[in-house]
Amino acid sequence: MVNLIKNEWMKIFKRPGTYVMIAIVIVITAIFGIFHKYQEQDYKTDKNWEQTLQQENDALQKQMKQSNSKLEKQYFKEEIAINDYRIKHHLPFNEKYNIWTFVRDASQLIILPGLFTIIISAGIVASEFNWGTIKLLLIRPINRSKILTSKYLTVLIFALMMLGVLFVFSALLGAILFGMPDHAVPYLNYADGQVTEQPIVVHLLIYYGLNSIDTIMLATMAFMISSVFRNSSLAIGLSLFLLFTGSQFTLLLAMKYSWAKYILFANTNLMQYVEGTPMMKGMSMTFSIIMLLIYYTVFQFLAFFVFKKRDVAA
Repeated sequence: MVNLIKNEWMKIFKRPGTYVMIAIVIVITAIFGIFHKYQEQDYKTDKNWEQTLQQENDALQKQMKQSNSKLEKQYFKEEIAINDYRIKHHLPFNEKYNIWTFVRDASQLIILPGLFTIIISAGIVASEFNWGTIKLLLIRPINRSKILTSKYLTVLIFALMMLGVLFVFSALLGAILFGMPDHAVPYLNYADGQVTEQPIVVHLLIYYGLNSIDTIMLATMAFMISSVFRNSSLAIGLSLFLLFTGSQFTLLLAMKYSWAKYILFANTNLMQYVEGTPMMKGMSMTFSIIMLLIYYTVFQFLAFFVFKKRDVAA
């Protein structure tokens, strides 16, 4: 299996386009950082930040009493609890823009690694059929499941590498442009009615991971389409279309239909349970994970079933 993965990895990096993808991520991140540096304003400490948070809590309390939505009330409750924790433990909410705030803002660019991963995933199987090399691959004394598994694992490794490039380069650039924070301000996490502190680096890794689930699911779908239809153009086109429009269409449907919560794109954003509120009633972290596993299983079953049964002699 390791040798198969190495072989697939070599194929990816023999293409000049792979280096272009990595360069694009680096260049756009650099432009993003320079733009933020240009827009950066002089940092001024709010000496009355505790009073500001208390006033915000008073406003949130009034909104919570007037609201009839359980989701809104839960959101207000979390914000009030976090503000109270900041006041009690002397943790100002406004800190100077630094390396970690830039790394978090740079997560908006996760769509780039996602886009490039989908392109690799869509072509990793279909290209073998287009070039005719699939016959040479299948005459080896290795079963088809191992071959397909090695290709899929290579796609996942490529996705992790691209995310790593974005994270590491944005951290290096953030350190150069904005510097390290004077004090390591932790991220405040609300769960089960309690506020806990989380190291900012750990939070950012989790944040990047959860925000990349959309990419992994679409890459898996592109891999399935590539395996079933042997058409990389169809896999790329459909997957990229859903990458940019899937969430918007799902949100529109969710405004009218309760069954929209079963759609894939209603569940890919797990950050809605960490920061914010669920898209619809009846949704929870467990519900979304179960739905993602169902979609993931269906995609993988179709890919492996068709690939193992297909006659490639023609």
